[in-house]
This record gives sequence, C-alpha cells and structure tokens, in this order.
Amino acid sequence: MPRNLIRETVPKENETFLGRMDPPPKERHSPVNRPVPSRGRSSCSSLKMFLVALSFAYFAKALSGSYMKSTITQLERRFDIPSYLVGVIDGSFEIGNLLVIAFVSYFGAKLHRPRIIAVGCLLMSVGTFLIALPHFIIGRYKFDSSIRSSVNSTNTFSPCPASSPGVLSAGDNSSEVPIAGETPVQPLGISYIDDHALEENAAFYIGCVQTISVIGPVFGYLLGALCANIYVDIGFVNMESISIAPGDARWVGAWWLGYLIAGFITLLSAIPFWFLPKSPSMPVDKQLEKSSPEQANSIKEHKYQADEPANFLEMAKDFVPTLKSLLRNPVYFLYLCVTIIQFNSLIGMVTYKPKYIGEHYGKSASTANFLMGIINIPAVALGMFSGGVVMKKFKLSIMGAAKFALGTSLLGYFLSLFFLAMGCENSKVAGITVSYKGVKGLSYHESALYVQCNADCQCSGKDWDPVCGENGITYASPCLAGCRSSSGSGRNTVFDQCSCVATGNLTARVGLCPNRNACDRIFPYFLTLSVITSFIISLGGTPGYMLLIRCIKPQLKSLALGFHTLATRTLAGIPAPIYFGAIIDTTCLKWGQKSCGGRGACRIYDTAAYRTAYLGLTLGLRAVSFLLCTWGFVVLRRHVRQQERGPLTNGAAAGVAELEALRREETHGGSSSDQSPQNSDSNPERETRLNQNTICCHCE
Repeated sequence: MPRNLIRETVPKENETFLGRMDPPPKERHSPVNRPVPSRGRSSCSSLKMFLVALSFAYFAKALSGSYMKSTITQLERRFDIPSYLVGVIDGSFEIGNLLVIAFVSYFGAKLHRPRIIAVGCLLMSVGTFLIALPHFIIGRYKFDSSIRSSVNSTNTFSPCPASSPGVLSAGDNSSEVPIAGETPVQPLGISYIDDHALEENAAFYIGCVQTISVIGPVFGYLLGALCANIYVDIGFVNMESISIAPGDARWVGAWWLGYLIAGFITLLSAIPFWFLPKSPSMPVDKQLEKSSPEQANSIKEHKYQADEPANFLEMAKDFVPTLKSLLRNPVYFLYLCVTIIQFNSLIGMVTYKPKYIGEHYGKSASTANFLMGIINIPAVALGMFSGGVVMKKFKLSIMGAAKFALGTSLLGYFLSLFFLAMGCENSKVAGITVSYKGVKGLSYHESALYVQCNADCQCSGKDWDPVCGENGITYASPCLAGCRSSSGSGRNTVFDQCSCVATGNLTARVGLCPNRNACDRIFPYFLTLSVITSFIISLGGTPGYMLLIRCIKPQLKSLALGFHTLATRTLAGIPAPIYFGAIIDTTCLKWGQKSCGGRGACRIYDTAAYRTAYLGLTLGLRAVSFLLCTWGFVVLRRHVRQQERGPLTNGAAAGVAELEALRREETHGGSSSDQSPQNSDSNPERETRLNQNTICCHCE
C-alpha cells in the first residue's frame, strides 16, 4: 500500500507510529544545502569511548580492592591485631558506599551518568590516598627479637638471661578506616552500556568490562607481592640491621606504597568521563530502524532513555514506591538472596586466600600474592570473558543463561571438595605442636613451653623469636631452646650450647625449620585445582549478570544494580571478612604480644583446624545458595512464560484498538457520503485493512 495513502486513511493518532517506521535520512542539509554529517558515527564512538573509560575505571577500582586484600597479613603484623579486626578494616571499605549507593543509582540514572561516575572515581582516589596516611604519622616498626642488630659487634651474648627480659616490641597499635567513593561506577556504568548498546552486543560489552575488572586484581596482587617484599620502613632504617626475612611471621612489607600507586591510577580513571555525552542514543535507534515493529517493541522494553527530570523533589517522592516495586519482583528478590550468600562465600575466601596459602603451605606473603595475581586471577578473567562470548555466540535466553550459570557453579563446587584432601602437617614447634622430645601433640597453654632443659633461664613465654635446632625442631625463642651463647649478627646469628636441642653440636639458627617436604609436593596440585575451579565458576559470571539485567523493568535497571550492590556489600562485603577472620582466629596456637601488654597478631596456626574452618565455611555457604537456586528456577520459568504471553496480549489489544478506530472512521465516512461521494469510492485499501485486522483479531 502506498505510504501517502495510508496516511490519508488512518487516524491522526496513528501518524506518529507510522512516522517512526520511516527510515531516517542518512544525512541532514543546512539552509545553504550543505550536507551535515550524521550523528551515528560520533555516537557510536562515544559509546566505545565510554566502554574504554568504564573498563579503566573498573580496572582501577578492582586494583585498589584487591591490593587491600593482599595487605591483610601485613596489617595484622604491623598493628598487632587479630584477623577479625583486620576483617573489620577490610569490611569498612564498603561503608562509604552504603550511605549513598541506592540514591546515586536511582537519581544518577536520570542525570548525567558519566560525570557522576567521574565524581565517584575522584572520591575513590582521595580515599585510597587516605588509607596510606597512618604510615606517615606513626613511629617506625619494631618487632620482637633477641638478636643483636649491630653488624659490627663481635661480642657474644647469652640468650638465657638471669632475669626475665622486657618485651622488645614497640609496634604501634593503630587501625585505618578506608574511605572509598566507588559508588556510581558499577550501577550507572553497566546500565549506561545496556541502555545504549545494540541488544546483541550488550552481553559482550558487559563481559569485556567484567573481564577488565578481573584483570585489575592481577595487577593488584602483583603490586601486593612487590610491596610485601620491600621492608615497611625502607629508606628510613639500615637494612643490614634487619634480622628477619620476608618469610618470617614478623616481617612487614611496604603496605603503604601500593595505596599511593593505586590512588594515582584511580585519579587518572576519572578524567575521560568529564568529556563524554549524557546519552549516545544512535546505536539503539539503528537497531529500531532495522527491526520489525514487534522486534522494535521488544527492544524498547529493555532499553531505557531517561527523560529530563522535572525537579529533584518529584524524583525523591518516587524513590520509595520505585524501590518497593523493585523488591516485589520475585525473580530479582531471589537472585538477590542467592548472590548475597554466594558473595559471603566468595569474599571470605578471596580475602583470606593469600593468608591461607602463606600459613598452610609455608609461603611468604609476597609469594602468596604473586601466585594469586599471576595464576589464579587470570583464570577468573578468562572465565568471565569466555562466559560473555558463549552468551553472544549462542544467543542464550534468560533461562539458558540461568542454566549455564548454575551448571558451571555446581561443577566448580564439586571440584572444590578435593581441596579438603590437600592438607599439610603442622610445623614442629617445641611446646606447641610437638613436645620437646618431638612427640606430636597440640598445646594451647603457655606452661607447655617450660621444661627441665630451659628451667635455669628466666624466659618469657610470650616472645616469638623462632630458631631452628639441629634436631629439626623449631623453638619459640633462643631462650626457650636453652641456648647459652651466640655468634654472628643479623640473619647469620648462630646460637650455641642449646641444652634443649640435645643433638649434634647443640646449635640453632634463626628462623623456622624447613621440614615440610610433603606439603611442598602437594602445593602444585593445589594451584592446578584452584585455577580449574576458578575458571569454571567464573564462566557463569556474565550470564548471571545478564539475568539480573533482563529480569527487571528498564526504568528500574540502574536502581536494581545499585541496590544489588548495596545488599551484597552490606550483607556480604562487610560481615564476611569479620566472621571469617573470627573463625580463623580460633585456630591460632601462639599469639604475639603488644607493647602495651595486650594480645597481638597470631604467630602460628593449627593448619588442620585452619583448613577445616576456612574451606568448610566457604563450601558450606555455597551449598546453602544452591538450595535457593532450585526455588529461583521455578519462579524464573513462571516469569519467562508471563513475559512470553505479554507481547501477544499487548499485540491483540493494539489490534483491537486500531480496528475500532478504523470502524469509527468507516462509520463517519458513511454518514457523510452524501456530501463527499468521492471519498467513499476511492478507499478500497481501507476496506482491505479493516478485513485484515478483523481476521488478525480473531486469530489472536
């Protein structure tokens, strides 16, 4: 039917709809007949620039967060605090976001999202700089040691004093509350991409951003490995006088240096967002242009173009009703519950994994962070990217994405059970894990450190200055080993006449005994399984995220993402490090002592109990989440069926409305046939259209 004839025969209210279906002109002309370039290319470039900028912001955010977790052990030792208190510090990283994230997600969707993200990156940079501040306002780090620090001294001294020595530790007890401003980056950034990208590209773009966000921790942990290998007071002390090595439980790396680097990178990430437009809408318009009316309506259901807000008060009044509408979505609510439980497991596991590798397998903090960054995290990044590629290639539906995410999570879970069998024995420490004669047996009591061989020495049972005897047993201090003299200095100190060693020349050297060969053989298998499980579980990350986006109304997308972040951080990001740390603290066998007399950081753990508590809690939480997934699948299937019926119902209603309009027009035309006889004879197309709509309505 000719388009101009249709415009004459349909009511005026339908002209707008028909006008939208007209192909837009490829170029516009100015009054002087000069062609004006189309905005399509510039808008597409703006979207790609936003994608690059958001990826870099995600990188900076992830680098800062992962570096924070890589410094857990360093903070414990530097400030002599237990694991649960470090968990409080780590959890406080989320507190600043909780106050504003829901409001930013709601109002930000109606305002200039790129510039709001820029402000968030700027605040995040300032907060990262502030985390490093305590290093510059407190004293130098001092650790327990009975070893002579002067490298020029040749006089011998007795580690076995006649009177009880004072504790040499002078570590300052301080804590830091990280301040971050990353609130707008995730909810506004992801919703911006989904609103303005082509539908078939949205999952791929989001997968790319998520992949970059996982690459950030690679550099975060590598930065943590580098800084952990540098002494905390580098440049302010004579390194030749330091008697401990990076593998020592008292070693503290330059934790503050990484925060300065991360803060500078985050500051750079804020710059591009100031120059990006509010809404590059052309990619969506192109998709509507190439689609049929039915497909166009489907696209509009998932794409949200924010209107200009009337005023702030009107938006504020709608906030609570909008939030209620969001939480009444059963699919969204169940998804929220499942991810909260899984995030508890994930955050607790990731926070203490470097510590677990260090304590359980006898690796230094630098080595543990390096392995996390170079082996484990790249597997996660590859899994996230592969998940986005799979969803784009196979065009997974909502149900397909849900099944894929659950299947990969279940497979990874069953493989993770093998970690429980990859255990190591405790180090042989006299009076703690073995008797002074080498018989295995745990002891949590300080009195077990005192035996006949060191009875003549006035030793402190609170000191931790380990030495390795010739018999392969570690002693908590040279005094408790019964050593009477020493030679050398620093790390080369040798203790002589150690009555508790009772083997060979009765000597002992600085540090723990390296007698965990069986553990070294298990460690490569642990790393291999860790890489495989990380890859498999992360495969479902992007499909699961797209499930969250697709199960909600377009206008609620930013709020849904923001509230999801708020809930997971409130109920997972803050409490998980705290209760994971508290449970880990229960497995400590030997605590250090603060200079003020209180309990300090843990020096040695019961490795078997540590493994059971850490892995058991991680796997137990994930098992609970799978129970909710079963219920979620039932609700999701019901939701999908309702969505499938929706377009049919809406199409039928639209057809009936158009049919009634045509009938009214026909009736009006019949009543005025005497006055306009030519109109009644010249519209056969209108009759054909009336009959076609009648047939369509009956079919529906």
